[in-house]
Amino acid sequence: MPFSLTDAQFRLARALGLSRRAWSSLRTRGWQQTWQRVLLRLQRAVRRAPADAMPLWRPPRSTDDALPTFTEPAAAPVASIVIPVHNHVGHTLECLHALAAAPPGTTIEIIVVDDASSDGTATVLPRIAGLRYLRHERNGGFIAACNTGAAQARGEVLVFLNNDTVPQPGWLDALLWTLHEVPRAGIAGAQLLYPDGRLQEAGGVVFRDGQAWNYGRFESPDDPRYAYLRDADYVSGAALAIRRTLFDAVGGFDTRYAPAYYEDTDLAFAVRAAGNRVLYQPAARVLHDEGTSAGTDPSTGMKAAQARNREVFALHRRQELAAFPPADELPGPGTLHRGQRRILIVDESTPRPDHDSGSLRLVALMRMLLEEGAHVAFVPADGRHAGRYTRELQATGVETWSEPWTGGIAHWLRRHTTRFDVAMLSRHFVAAPLLPLLRRHAPRLRVLFDSVDLHYLRERRAAELAGDAAMLAIARRTRSRELAVVAAADATLVVSPAERELLAADAPGARVELLSNLHRLSARTAAWEQRHGVVFVGGFHHPPNVDAMRWFLTGVWPRIRAQAPMLDFHCIGSDPPDDLRAHHGRDGVQVHGHVADIAPWMDGCRVAVAPLRFGAGVKGKINLSMAHGQPVVATTVAAEGMHLHDGQDVLLADDADAFAQAVLRAHEDADAWSRLAAGGRANVERHFSVDAARETVRRLFLAAD
Repeated sequence: MPFSLTDAQFRLARALGLSRRAWSSLRTRGWQQTWQRVLLRLQRAVRRAPADAMPLWRPPRSTDDALPTFTEPAAAPVASIVIPVHNHVGHTLECLHALAAAPPGTTIEIIVVDDASSDGTATVLPRIAGLRYLRHERNGGFIAACNTGAAQARGEVLVFLNNDTVPQPGWLDALLWTLHEVPRAGIAGAQLLYPDGRLQEAGGVVFRDGQAWNYGRFESPDDPRYAYLRDADYVSGAALAIRRTLFDAVGGFDTRYAPAYYEDTDLAFAVRAAGNRVLYQPAARVLHDEGTSAGTDPSTGMKAAQARNREVFALHRRQELAAFPPADELPGPGTLHRGQRRILIVDESTPRPDHDSGSLRLVALMRMLLEEGAHVAFVPADGRHAGRYTRELQATGVETWSEPWTGGIAHWLRRHTTRFDVAMLSRHFVAAPLLPLLRRHAPRLRVLFDSVDLHYLRERRAAELAGDAAMLAIARRTRSRELAVVAAADATLVVSPAERELLAADAPGARVELLSNLHRLSARTAAWEQRHGVVFVGGFHHPPNVDAMRWFLTGVWPRIRAQAPMLDFHCIGSDPPDDLRAHHGRDGVQVHGHVADIAPWMDGCRVAVAPLRFGAGVKGKINLSMAHGQPVVATTVAAEGMHLHDGQDVLLADDADAFAQAVLRAHEDADAWSRLAAGGRANVERHFSVDAARETVRRLFLAAD
């Protein structure tokens, strides 16, 4: 791998940045929390490869070769799995054992269409309880068998599955999620794997002459190029899902391709012509013993139909194919997304939206860009594969990278940056060393700096609160570095009007845009009488949250409990320090740490508190509560830049007595509670919703230069 002066400058700048952040952490967090963060970073550095990659799974088989059994199908199941078979009863049984051993989380029926098998298929399969068995007396081929099964299906969704497959647990849930949640989803296809674990197909690519190509063939299924949801030219009929009404509307599998081959490719073209998308979903993994049913020799048997049907397909779809690439063009992310606006996002680490508001905002932004038709790639500066958080981004359509695939972020940028139209760098310590690389490798790239919050403002306020001259000096140095990034970027994003006003004074020549938190209102909210208790939400790697809870638990909560001794307080957030944990179980305090699902507290507690005494940016904890119809009591620092008005959509207080009285009022006064709940939801919808930010996002990310 070539090593340039720019690479060396990047590594040096990053090392210096890490040392400065460590020193700042020592001043604000103390040595114990700083050491814990250093250990965590070292663990991440060692564990760069996706150690928790999904293992291959085979269904358990009983020693007496008992047949699989299925629950009697419902009269109107959500999905009908149609399995065409012709001989190879052993493969069929393994497929059925897999379906029985790892059922999906919805109602299904399984229809096996026996296309005139001559082995033991007709003897064995009718004995399987809960299976719908249909038989052709004469062999009609794959297309005829699939269309027969579809005609008899009762499910809302048709799922076509080859009998020489072993679906992996969760495969069908992923396909159904795609059809139900992705806008205009028409077909969802699985990631197909060879039995040895190599990738067989990550969606199909079609060339101008009608040739079809399995994208990613023989590569690793964990390679980020093949591990994210995306539009595909077609997906294999070995494992695809489509709504039954759409399948019927386009005429099913076209019989001009009988007995088989190119019927799935043509179906994809028909579905797109009807205004729908054809999607490859890597979260749906299916082992496929390719060639079991049809062989692999293209000159004989059913495989001979492949060459013939390519010509049929090319003639039938010649008008659409004129816009496709020539056969000598090697497909890759750059070419597959050439018709879209292509956005690169880099942050320190992969966002974890159930841990902090910055992650929640970033994930919401990426999803909004996807909804707008853009292609989004995300690269974490720490290189770490973040387990389910990485896979969740990939499953929603974000091209998400990690080690060892990047080869280091400087190397990755050198290879990939030119394929993007816009890059967004989050946090000044990430952006500072990367900006020179972007300017060198892609000088025409639009570079946005997302401040997340202005770090120098937060550090300055912490120093002033603590009366710490050394911390104040750190804040001044952070200001210099952060303003240098603001000056170098094409535009800077801030989350609050207060920060925009500050930069208007500190960086008067810079383009500064407001892009605040992005929330969707909860569909239903619990009423006052259905709720009880007080809650705080915030991760404790963030120093303002630690200070806020220390102040609240020692200075405010005792005053509240003195007047309401039956009231409970719930403290939620990852990695609370020991002195906060010590409050657990005393005076109605419950310190939960991180919780996977925060909704029970958002919908069950009556009041949320945001007792921050310093900080910057917009507080996602306030938005989150208000989106759930939960009134908030906050300090003026916590409510800064959030368009809130005391008594209308929030209660504000800065000293312990006033804060305690505000919490009691919000908790006990049903009329005040209802007014605050309604006002808070209206505030989120007006200022912090996806729709409120849409025009800004379109202007910054999607508008051509």
